[in-house]
Amino acid sequence: MHSLFALAAPLTLLLPLVAEAADVASDGSEPAVSAPQCDVAAAGQEPTDPVAVNPLSALRQSSIVRQVRIEQRVVVRIAPQSATSRRNLLADLPQRAVAPQFEEGGKEKCVALDGIAGVQTGSGNRLVLFLRDRRMISVNLEKSCRARDFYSGFYVEKNKDGRLCVERDKLQSRTGARCEVDTMRELVEVRS
Repeated sequence: MHSLFALAAPLTLLLPLVAEAADVASDGSEPAVSAPQCDVAAAGQEPTDPVAVNPLSALRQSSIVRQVRIEQRVVVRIAPQSATSRRNLLADLPQRAVAPQFEEGGKEKCVALDGIAGVQTGSGNRLVLFLRDRRMISVNLEKSCRARDFYSGFYVEKNKDGRLCVERDKLQSRTGARCEVDTMRELVEVRS
C-alpha cells in the first residue's frame, strides 16, 4: 500500500499542470481558475476581482536561482590482519627455531593507502602496518594516544595523493579516538 502511495503522490502534483495545459490548448486562453482560492468576503473585506494564481505555475515562473554544491569525501578502513594471513605472509621464509627480531630502520614520510594490507597494535602508542610488498612499518601516534584503541583497525580520510603521511593525517579508531601520525619507520629483520 505504501508503494502505491509513493507512486501516486508525484502524479497528483502534476494534475494541475495537465489541467492547465488542456485548458490553454482547448480555447487558447489562460484558464479562469486552476487552483482553489480563499473567500475574500468571508475574511471581512470587500469582494474584489480575485487574481487566479496556480502555485505550481508561479513556482515554475519564478526567477530564483539556486545552487547545489556537491562535495566528495572518501574514508578508507584498514582492518587488522588475520593470523592466517600473517602466517601465509611468512610461509615462504625458511622455518627457524627462533622467532625473527626486528629493528627500526630508516624513517618513512608517507605510505600509499592502497599498499596497506593490515594493521596490528603494538605497545604504548605504536601500530605496525603490514604492506602488500611484504614490508612492515612501525607507526608512532601522538603521545596522548594509545595503540589499544586501534585493536579493530582504523579509518583514515583519503587525500588527493592517496597516501598516509606523517604530521598530516589523523587515524580514527572505531571507538572514536582520533590520533595524528607522529613518526613512521620501516621495521628491518635483524640477522644474528
